[in-house]
Amino acid sequence: MSEADAEMDDDPEHEEADTGGGGDDPIPIGVKLGSTRTVITVPEDDGFRTVKTLTCLATYEDVITGEEKVLYGEEAATEYPDRVQYTLRSGLPEDESRAELTSTFFEEVIDANDVPENSAVVYAIPTIDNERGLANLESVIEGSSIGEALIRSYPESLCGSVPAMGDGLEAVDDIFVTVNLGSTNLEASAYRRGEQLIPFTTGAVTGNEVDRMIANYVEEETQGRVNIDTTTAREYKEAHADFVDFEPFTDVIQQPGGGSHEFTIERSVMDAVDEYVDDAVEEIANAFLPELANDYIKVYQLALDRPIVLTGGMACIPGIVEEFEERLSEELQRDVEAVAPDEPAESAAVGAQRIAERLVAADAY
Repeated sequence: MSEADAEMDDDPEHEEADTGGGGDDPIPIGVKLGSTRTVITVPEDDGFRTVKTLTCLATYEDVITGEEKVLYGEEAATEYPDRVQYTLRSGLPEDESRAELTSTFFEEVIDANDVPENSAVVYAIPTIDNERGLANLESVIEGSSIGEALIRSYPESLCGSVPAMGDGLEAVDDIFVTVNLGSTNLEASAYRRGEQLIPFTTGAVTGNEVDRMIANYVEEETQGRVNIDTTTAREYKEAHADFVDFEPFTDVIQQPGGGSHEFTIERSVMDAVDEYVDDAVEEIANAFLPELANDYIKVYQLALDRPIVLTGGMACIPGIVEEFEERLSEELQRDVEAVAPDEPAESAAVGAQRIAERLVAADAY
């Protein structure tokens, strides 16, 4: 994966050397290695098979042989919460040890889900100014057993926008703004026919911070009687956050020394996600869009006449698209439309797979 691979003005018809995938065409695959979840999209029959798992692993020793064994994803998080490791907590593997852990995790996922080696793989990668982390991610990608025919990478924000803008690759031929509401970063970019303009990233407004806020607010709402970890807070957010039809919910914790305590959450989850939307709108309206208007005024004008595409895990919250649209319109004092793909958490891998499919069709391997 070269720096040029990550540029969106690459010609998707560009010829690359044949890596000898055999007589059969390689399978076009899309991959998103995410800080919270990893998603792989593989064509199968007349549809697609989607592999989705938490980006984490835990190791344990076989009590018979003494061999080290690996669990990944939900199984690891559930059975070994005391030592499970999320390998991409910052969005990228920060050092060689994290890169090795990520490689181990990725190979376990590949093996367990029969992801074909004879494949053309497109990776959706985050827009983060971190050369070391990107180099470590490159080592994970290039060292994996898949992608024998082709490995390419494109910005996650573009890949995630593809399913929101049509059934093909309409996004690559359009002018628009996209906002990725991710776990570790808030990202925004403008795209002009596939060319990425003014990439913007901030770690100040994140899904992970929402989880921390929920944990703090739960403690406050229960007058200190309940303390939850950020994993439980994330589960509350994913199960209950809803701008359209939120309902208070109850849970039960075990008390030290025996017994249990049932409690009801009425405000904590929605207070946290409500603040998140305000903060995200503030960053987009007062940091990203002014810079875009200053450098590319025509693109700014054209893009805001089109829907802004919201992607990323936080975009899964029911009603958040409409809330973002309304609040950004108020902030800019003009009507703004926002849209999101049907499955925002999976859209980057789906878009990457469509790009891979185009590359295979063009024999660009």
